[in-house]
Order: sequence, then structure tokens, then C-alpha cells
Amino acid sequence: MLSRLDDYPVHQTSEPLAHPASSDRNVYDRYWFNGFDRDGAFYFGIAMGSYPNRGILDCGFSIVKDGTQHSFHASRRAPRDPSETVVGPFRIEVIEPMRVVRVVLEENETGITADLRFTARTACVEEGRQTMRRGGRIFMDATRFAQYGRWQGRIGYAGHALEIDPRRVYATKDRSWGIRPVGEPDVGGAPVYELPQVFFLWSPIHWGDRCTHFGVFENAAGQRWHFDGAIMPLYDAADGIPAVEDPGTRRMASGDHRIIYVPGTRRARSCVITMSGADGDDLEIALEPLLCFQMKGIGYSHPQWGHGFWKGELAIGGESWRSADLDPLAFDNLHIQQLMRASMGEEHGIGILEQFCLGPHRPSGFEELLDGAK
Repeated sequence: MLSRLDDYPVHQTSEPLAHPASSDRNVYDRYWFNGFDRDGAFYFGIAMGSYPNRGILDCGFSIVKDGTQHSFHASRRAPRDPSETVVGPFRIEVIEPMRVVRVVLEENETGITADLRFTARTACVEEGRQTMRRGGRIFMDATRFAQYGRWQGRIGYAGHALEIDPRRVYATKDRSWGIRPVGEPDVGGAPVYELPQVFFLWSPIHWGDRCTHFGVFENAAGQRWHFDGAIMPLYDAADGIPAVEDPGTRRMASGDHRIIYVPGTRRARSCVITMSGADGDDLEIALEPLLCFQMKGIGYSHPQWGHGFWKGELAIGGESWRSADLDPLAFDNLHIQQLMRASMGEEHGIGILEQFCLGPHRPSGFEELLDGAK
């Protein structure tokens, strides 16, 4: 099964590139982006995922503004060529790898449209490999990189037109691949008597002269089994960015967080992130929420449009909801990104705090699957 990618000397196995190295049905390869106004007026999220062993390609686009979130979902049979990143009216075009990407959502029955251009303002930062087992079996085994940039273009939704000004609208890009739970859960075999548990925080922040990157996974006892932290130089123009990774990126040696939760939820009312470098360079970042984006708007934990589910040869759907009407402890509402105003001494920035906390987490006071903060 050849594809256009087989014309490049990039093979990692003796198979054509369209064949994954693993036969695990949860193999995936994903694009993810966010965008947000510097004053907190709106936030949008974009996702596209390929699941070659399930034969599915799906995507989502969602925007929250004025207290309402609007979402587009689509899914199709995966194309034979993995470089064909098109699902109905939605497509992603890599204009210049690691620098410029175009996202297009053409007119469709949901009334949500977009034509957006991502332009990088940092090089990429590779996160450490993330491997999680459940019941002795690989549950997640993924690699990702992140990049910071700006958006330019337009978005249409619910009869409104929104111009996206690159002087005001920042971006985060995330590419990840490997194995993670998608689609229908496995059945059969011995049951696993283990309460599901995930504690994940991820916080990319744009500042005036650099960007900071932070991410952690912790187990139920609060022991940290994964940490990423970095300070990344900014560039005025994409052609000035080092081709892939930046030798000027400073990797942080350790990090921590302190969250005060909104009572009755698993959502931050405020957060302080600390990171320390190998040279003793310490950062303390205070975060204050501006708005909340439900990750189910682009498929994460969505009860009907979850990632990797077969919806047919081509399926398209749309929905809207008032953010204040949602139950914050419902399973499909746990995974969120909060747009945050950031401060670090006299410096001010803007970014997000992604939170997914399922099951027990002793430092947060969570003892059950879905209990909220006291």
C-alpha cells in the first residue's frame, strides 16, 4: 500500500509508510491547535486524528465566545494515502513544515466556517515520551512536540463573522503520535479491578519576549511520572526560526504546581506553576482564568463524536451549548482548557491551563472517580 510519502527516505521499518509499526488498534497520529485573543474575548480549538488500524480519519473545530461554545465534527473512512488530510469540508495544509500551516473549513450544514493561517513564532519543543500502563498493558505510549505562533484569517459561526488579527490572536500547535485509548474500549480477557486514574496538566504561555512550556502527569498518590518544562525564544518572522529545534531553548530540570479549585468541581480557580532550571534559574507563574473551553468540542471524551469511532463513510455534525449550563463533574466535561491571564513578577502573559483529572488524586483531595473539590 504505497503513498506519496514513500518517495522520501524516511522509512523506519521495511513496510511502506502507510503501514504502522504496531498492530495495536489504538495507533494514532494527531494534529491539534488552539487560538485565543490576547484579551480573553474568545478561544478556538482544532483537531484532526488518523487511526490507521481502525481505518478512520476524524476532525473537529470549536469556538467559545460570549459564554457559548459552537462545534463542528466530522469523520470519514481513512484515505489510503496518509498525507491526504481532508475530511469533507475540513482540511489541513502544511505550507512549510514546522513554520506555516493552513486550516480550512468550507461552507457546510453546521454554519461553522474558517480559513486560518498558523505562522510559527518559536521553534518546536519535543516533549519526553509518555508511557502509561493499566493492568500491565500499554494504555498510552506517545511522543509529541509543541510550537507557538499566531493566527490570521477568519471564522464564521452562528451567523457571526470574526476576523482573526495576528497582532492579537496567539496560537499553540501540538503534534502527537503513538498509542492512546481511542474508539470502542477493548472487550474480553480478565477484568482489571483498578479505578481509572489520570492527572494531567499542560500550560503553554506566551510572554513578551519568550514562551514557557509546562506539563505533568501524576498518579493517584501525586507522584509525578512525567514532567516537561522549557523556556523558548521568540522570533519576529518565521524565516528566522531555526529549522526544527532551537539550541536557544532552555530545558527546565523540575516543576511543580499549586491549584485552588472551584468548590464542587475539578476546575482551577487559580494556579501557580513553578519551574527550576539546572543553573538555578527559578520561575513562578501565577494563572488567573478568563474563560473555559470544553475539549469535547473537538472530540475529547465526547459521547457521540469521540476520537476513533466509526461514524460511516463520511459524517458531519454540529452543536452549541451555553458553558454555564454544563455539569462540570460529568465525565465528558472533565477535560478542559482554561484561557489564563499569566503573571511572573512584573511580566504579564497569556496562555492556557489544560486539565484532565479523572479518579483519585491525593494532593487535590479527590478520592473517587468524579468527586469535586471541597
